[in-house]
Amino acid sequence: MSTPHSGEDLPVRRIDRILAFMSLGLLVLSIVCFLSIMIGTASGMVQADFSAGLWPVVGTIVYIAPILAFVLLVAVLVMTFVRRARANKGL
Repeated sequence: MSTPHSGEDLPVRRIDRILAFMSLGLLVLSIVCFLSIMIGTASGMVQADFSAGLWPVVGTIVYIAPILAFVLLVAVLVMTFVRRARANKGL
């Protein structure tokens, strides 16, 4: 059972905000890339070559960005839990 502290929450550090917004940004980028592939495929671009130009990068972002976003989010959670544990241990 944890001991209640004096009611003061720990301040949010800059690195926590940066990692959280990077995670959110990567998820939004992944969704935008996924929608662009869907729209490009459905808009009659049957003869378009999705293996040339910017399309391989867009396809790769769809696969890699959600994984990186999850890793960043887990890093934020671990750092927050460690910081809170250290603060509670000091009481």
